[in-house]
Amino acid sequence: MSKHPVVEYTSEASWAMVEDKFSPYAKETLSKLIKFMEDEVYPAIKVAHAQIPEDPATRWKTVIPIVEELKSKAKKLGLWNLFLSKATLSGYAVIAEILGRGGHFAPQVVNCSAPDTGNMEVLARYGSPEQQKKWLVPLLNGEIRSSFAMTEKNVASSDATNIRTSIKREGDEIVINGHKWWISGAGDPRCKIHLVLGKSDPGNKSAYQQQSIVLVPADTPGVKIIRPMKVFGYDDAPEGHCEIIYENVRVPLGNLVLGWGKGFEIIQGRLGPGRIHHCMRSIGAAQKALDTMLQRVTDPAKKTFGKFLYEHGTVVADIAKSRAEIESARLLVLSAALQIDKYKAKGAFEGDRNSQSGILNVLQFVVPSMALEVVDRAIQSFGAEGVSQDQELASTWSGLRTLRIADGPDAVHIQQVGLKELKRVPALVQREKEMKKKQAILMEKAGIKAHL
Repeated sequence: MSKHPVVEYTSEASWAMVEDKFSPYAKETLSKLIKFMEDEVYPAIKVAHAQIPEDPATRWKTVIPIVEELKSKAKKLGLWNLFLSKATLSGYAVIAEILGRGGHFAPQVVNCSAPDTGNMEVLARYGSPEQQKKWLVPLLNGEIRSSFAMTEKNVASSDATNIRTSIKREGDEIVINGHKWWISGAGDPRCKIHLVLGKSDPGNKSAYQQQSIVLVPADTPGVKIIRPMKVFGYDDAPEGHCEIIYENVRVPLGNLVLGWGKGFEIIQGRLGPGRIHHCMRSIGAAQKALDTMLQRVTDPAKKTFGKFLYEHGTVVADIAKSRAEIESARLLVLSAALQIDKYKAKGAFEGDRNSQSGILNVLQFVVPSMALEVVDRAIQSFGAEGVSQDQELASTWSGLRTLRIADGPDAVHIQQVGLKELKRVPALVQREKEMKKKQAILMEKAGIKAHL
């Protein structure tokens, strides 16, 4: 039996783990996606970068021509909105890794890019019929883009209960006032809707029922985009990560999502699958970096002191470590995706059933750090070229570095995992006591004394 072409992009072990989650049709679609990426999308990445103007006056007004062309082709091939298909999350995770090899552009081409994926999932799961008709349908069609406004300036918003943006009801309207930043997608000229998280009931006794999410059309009076934020000098135009002030922004009462005080419920449902997407795209980026490194260190034109680069120092060891780390991380993420498929996101966060420490928290600090290490090794193999604009590696590294902060700092996830582990202590102590009692009985029966 021939191997599925996805094995060349992942591994036999990972494919064996999820193959049964793919129907024959899904396998055929996956094969079609790989061919489309190889034939059309990956070769177009440099063109897409080149089609973004350097001039700030036009840079933030650009709709990249080749991306739009590829979107039309993807639709015709049925490679569209794959994250919302009937496939399991573990099945989509494999797709996300393939897309991750194509940087920012590959997910856009098949309408599977953040923050739109998470926003579409929110609207599909929690939106009213009217909200879905007005915003979800054009997002599904790829006609518009969106942003998710959560993080705030001057607030330690890694703890989302600190968010201060005010959401108040005044008659049949909702009034929003707040100062946000790092808002993904807000700079895109096609961004037509913001999903804004803020406090609607600051006096509520539950810190997790004080927040609500409101739909704010991007052209609403009072929505002020201050500037694009840069990550190590990269602005990610044209979508960007923007600083935004919402000043006395008024929207209809019908723009409230799900209900008052439902903000945390919504973001928890949004973040679980989204973290799987991020992590698998990161693994795709790491695998691409390793593939690039392998070609560099075996290139006869790049010999130094009469030797291939791989014949120097620790290059071979770096390759082996990268391979092992990618494989370990991939299997970890697929395990998390399988758990969400079985128990839904809540179980994966809280450590239900067999996940003692909450596997989503684990992968959140393991995967980005792994990918950064792999990309850094690849950069090192390229020397000065590795940190220049002539290679994608520097841009890839900067994007991955933000993930150690973007979905909550590493320290937060590490703390959560460690505290959950400590909760196991009483059960462990009790188990040890019971075991020692059994030991004592067996020792007495055998008529011997313990030497330990």
